[in-house]
Amino acid sequence: SADTPRSHRHPHALGRASGRAMTSLTRVSVACFAPSADRRALRLKRTRVAVSRCSSSVHHHHGRVSVNAINASDAKFEVDQTLNPRVASLRESKTMALTDLARSMKESGLPVIGLAAGEPDFDTPAAIVEAGCDAIRGGKTRYSPNTGTAELRNAICEKLRVENGLVYTASEIVLSNGAKQSVAQGVMATCGPGDEVLVPAPFWVSYPEMCKLAGATPVIIQTTAEDGFLLDAEVLRKSLNPKSRLLILCSPSNPSGAVYSKEALEKIADVVRDHPRLLVLADEIYEHIIYPPAAHVSFATFPGMRERTLTVNGFSKAFAMTGWRLGYLAAPAHFANACAAIQSQTTSGPSSISQHAGVAALCLGKNGGVPVQDMVTAFQKRRDYVVGRFRKMRPDGEIKLETPAGAFYAFPDVSAIVGENVTAEGFGPVTDGDELCRYLLEKAQVALVPGSAFGNPECVRLSYAASDDTLKEALDRIEKALGADVYVVG
Repeated sequence: SADTPRSHRHPHALGRASGRAMTSLTRVSVACFAPSADRRALRLKRTRVAVSRCSSSVHHHHGRVSVNAINASDAKFEVDQTLNPRVASLRESKTMALTDLARSMKESGLPVIGLAAGEPDFDTPAAIVEAGCDAIRGGKTRYSPNTGTAELRNAICEKLRVENGLVYTASEIVLSNGAKQSVAQGVMATCGPGDEVLVPAPFWVSYPEMCKLAGATPVIIQTTAEDGFLLDAEVLRKSLNPKSRLLILCSPSNPSGAVYSKEALEKIADVVRDHPRLLVLADEIYEHIIYPPAAHVSFATFPGMRERTLTVNGFSKAFAMTGWRLGYLAAPAHFANACAAIQSQTTSGPSSISQHAGVAALCLGKNGGVPVQDMVTAFQKRRDYVVGRFRKMRPDGEIKLETPAGAFYAFPDVSAIVGENVTAEGFGPVTDGDELCRYLLEKAQVALVPGSAFGNPECVRLSYAASDDTLKEALDRIEKALGADVYVVG
């Protein structure tokens, strides 16, 4: 098969791993980088299931009943494994798949460095942890109200007023099990069949899939590195039509780290204002992880935008609380109530323990106080190191990377070092970003995410939310794997 040569290359790339582990990991690696159509076909494959039809005889003996099953027929039939078409159309998240793959490889004894996940490497600040422990010890372990506790919703209202210049009531806040759930519910509450959702690329991997799950059509609007991966207002205007229902904006951006200026957002707001049916979902989960001179501006602050904006935020990124699963949506009551209705019939309210910890997080000070600022300072140092290393990694600036203004991702353009004329020793042709990530995983044992997952196949994403030593080791391995003696372009 087309994948067979790769399995032969694994011994060169992965050292002394056992043959059984190698075979398993090869299959998973292939699945991670396989074309989405192939993955869907794999998931939708119908399986023949053998079912024996049985009859039984019942005997009473000393008050006991025994049943002797007797095979009456060896007839076989197919179990219909048809899925909901919306679910069948979903693509697996490459970030999750690659993170799981890297973890599996490490568990099998391979020294893999995973830089695929968007997860801070810092511990949750001590005051937040202690609040969570106090909640457990104090018996705060019951169901919470569907939209979250009044205490935390009121604290979020105060946070939005002081930090973002936004005024909401507690009834307009819906707390969920992570900002991911908040985004999904926002899309499902506002969009349906016949609607179009405008998604600037590069985008977070889950946006288009959430649109499909709602029955809406994602419309991808390409941006370029030359424009800083930012949506231009006039390009947006030309993309709108009567079907346009929702625009998703993420600032700071995952995966590019781009940050929209106040002026850029103001121009977008002017376009949105001309289309009464158009709503905006503003994903602001990275708002505190931003580097001067960039500054965060909430889209809902512009005239006329509060009424049509669903603002999503959470605690995972800034407060290093990814495992606590706590996010929220702030929106006009009509939309907040719709999201709350979805939540009431699916997950109900988030963890009561996490909510007590969330109150403590918002008490650390403006913009997260000293603990968050210390993490941001470390992220900025790592960002500068990663950018510098990538820019020097190949001759003549073959790897292009602008300095990200926020978040904790690097999104280098690698289009000059992939293609039909590129070969890697012990691996073969490296035709695109997916193959490059596969090569680096096998040869350098470093897990990155191909840009195709984010709608930009010319780039790859690296998370620098890792320790300084880990980043140095990872970049040393990548640089060696891309050395001119083993990696030939042209």
